[in-house]
Amino acid sequence: MPATNPLTSRLWGGCYIGIGRANIVLQKVPAMQIDPAIQTRSIGEAEFLRAKYYFDLVRAFGDVPLLTTPPTTLAEVNVARTPVAQVYTQIEKDLLDAITKLPASYSGDDLGRATKWAAAGLLAKVYLTENKLPEAATQARSVITSSGKALWDNYGDNFKVGNEYGKEALFEVGYIAGRNQYTFDGLGFCGNEFFGPRGQGIVPQGGYGFNIPEPDFVAGYEAGDLRRDVTIWKPGDKYPDGRVQPASLPGSPNGYGVKKWFVGKVNTNVWDSELNIPVLRLAEVYLILAEAAGTTPEGLEAINKVRRRAFGLPVNTASAKDLAAGLSATAFKQAVWRERKYEWRSKTTGGST
Repeated sequence: MPATNPLTSRLWGGCYIGIGRANIVLQKVPAMQIDPAIQTRSIGEAEFLRAKYYFDLVRAFGDVPLLTTPPTTLAEVNVARTPVAQVYTQIEKDLLDAITKLPASYSGDDLGRATKWAAAGLLAKVYLTENKLPEAATQARSVITSSGKALWDNYGDNFKVGNEYGKEALFEVGYIAGRNQYTFDGLGFCGNEFFGPRGQGIVPQGGYGFNIPEPDFVAGYEAGDLRRDVTIWKPGDKYPDGRVQPASLPGSPNGYGVKKWFVGKVNTNVWDSELNIPVLRLAEVYLILAEAAGTTPEGLEAINKVRRRAFGLPVNTASAKDLAAGLSATAFKQAVWRERKYEWRSKTTGGST
């Protein structure tokens, strides 16, 4: 991917816009005479978001400029890149402090704000990325046992408008429909239109058919894995109006498309979908625990809960789909990666599945 790719520039620039705003909050809010609870929460939210942005940056670019205060001159912006290890140290510091400052849950209009469990889940992912396995397991275990979150019985329930901020969600990007046409800073999500089968008319502007699943991805599902039909439009699938998806589509010679973000013609606006995008779900925390704990009974049970749900089985009951003890460490890690692939792929705009 070349440096001129606009998605690369958008990731870099967007993260630093968010970091800049978080830095302003962290500089100004501690001195404000406001409700102490709001003050503490705001600091925790800014720390959580700054950590998330830096985590996205450091994984994509490696060494990146580490800015923790608002610059006052241009010279303060034109700084050298900071080594990866120092960036991760700041990410950990922000999340550890955010955990102490954020509430455990929200209700009403505050739904969607970061909670302490969102911060703990993200920290588990950070530790896993750094190969700090005991620390990753500790954070993941705390989320699983104490957050009050649970897996939906049906994988597809994660992608329904009525289940937003639901029992499996730890953090989501929230969207609403009907306020404006899609823009890069708008309130609606473009996925309904961007990923809809191209030219089929089941979304307002006919569908763009982006993010096409490749045949090897589709073929990689195990027989009976219910996640496939939630994630993918395939030839022969029926549209809401009764028509059938053809064997090939413009831009998709194999007839596949992304289904999990389909909402349909919910309004007349072109790209304005209300469906939230999960950033962190409990299923991923189970897989973090599995990878961190390895081929222990705890690690096996963590991955097997995710696998059972994928096949429509009770998540707390042993099944024929369970991975058994005796796998090598390498084979087990690859099995975890595979489950993560089929839990999460097709979740973002742009690129191929």
